[in-house]
Amino acid sequence: MSEEKAKLQLDDQIIELPVYSGTEGERAIDVTRLHDEYGLITFDPSLANTAICRSEITYIDGEKGILRYRGIPLEQFDRAKPNFIEVAWLLIFGRLPNKTELNDFRNLLCEHELLHEGLRNQFQVLPAKAPPMAILSAMISMMACYYEEFLAYNDEQLLFEAAARLISKVRTIAAFTYRRSEGLPFIYPDPGLRYCANFLHMMFSLPYRQFEVTTEMEDALNLILILHADHEQNCSTNAVRVVGSTHANLFASCSAGVSALWGPLHGGANVKVMEMLEGIYHGGMKPQDCIEAAKDRTNPFRLFGFGHRVYKNYDPRAKILKASCDRVFANLKTSDPLLAIARELEERALQDNYFIERKLYPNVDFYSGILLRAMGIPTDMFTVIFAIGRLPGWIAQWKEQHDNPATKIIRPRQIYVGNSTTNYVDLNDRN
Repeated sequence: MSEEKAKLQLDDQIIELPVYSGTEGERAIDVTRLHDEYGLITFDPSLANTAICRSEITYIDGEKGILRYRGIPLEQFDRAKPNFIEVAWLLIFGRLPNKTELNDFRNLLCEHELLHEGLRNQFQVLPAKAPPMAILSAMISMMACYYEEFLAYNDEQLLFEAAARLISKVRTIAAFTYRRSEGLPFIYPDPGLRYCANFLHMMFSLPYRQFEVTTEMEDALNLILILHADHEQNCSTNAVRVVGSTHANLFASCSAGVSALWGPLHGGANVKVMEMLEGIYHGGMKPQDCIEAAKDRTNPFRLFGFGHRVYKNYDPRAKILKASCDRVFANLKTSDPLLAIARELEERALQDNYFIERKLYPNVDFYSGILLRAMGIPTDMFTVIFAIGRLPGWIAQWKEQHDNPATKIIRPRQIYVGNSTTNYVDLNDRN
């Protein structure tokens, strides 16, 4: 228990509240007993200043531009070039796997990469142009119909099996969603390929021609998934925790995460960046004109991809993806006019006092869309890729919550501002 106390004075009453500290020195005032003991509640719309849990998974310092998974700085994942599956294990089980554990997990992913025929047949009754995120959310939820043995969380082995099915099948669902929208035959996974290469194979191979996945392209997708794997208590992760707090199963909880991620203010941000860059290119605007328009509050133009709710410094994920863009395009031996526009926008914004004073730096969405576009992934699949990457984080957060015996159902309060007591009026007497 905390020995430090904060004092809250209301009228003549002084209330003492415990103060807790995190590993990196963050301090939080515990208001858990505020209502029961004093009849008070806190008011914090969007929960921007409220910690809903203690977590050991991800640490962010937005002022310094720091992001760590289980204590490991994000930059080390770029230098060491681990596989996405290795990072998924780290997030879910709290440590890096040894060779045997990693090999066993990979084998399990290969074993469960196919969809149950009943689940696969669902694609035939869905509209071909249905939103990919709607399909992904529905398919993950429907997995509960085919794997009922995982609906109750009893031990870590069950979670190990359920996590492997989710992480493996989500890329198959995503690839089949794209193929269905294009009227193309489904391409089944190839167990001889690694996670990211296998996904690109299912997306773009033809029955008579296997898609050639370059090392740079595979590494770039691997990096995108790793950089999106977890991000503390963001909206979709919070959705997973809220649903999971009811003891809902992992499939239902992760389906809720997909639905939250679908929103354009969350997972759809890189789509907005690409639409903006396309508009600039086809509209013949100059980057400097865009910078000036973005500073003019009367101008409807919006500069997407700059600034972040958490980061008040350069998003560390954006730095890594910018370097990845250079490697991918050097290998492709081609140029993308949108990348050229993005680079000039960044250069000008970082030299402009308006952006400097407001700490508006490029975020992860600024370059991720350009990379996905270079791979041939259509814009409406960008958020699906985000979901594939974020899935290990959702599973890790769900597990952490369920492993904590003190967890209760998440049930916020409100400040009621509606009518006071009023009377029912008979229909015949209403005006």
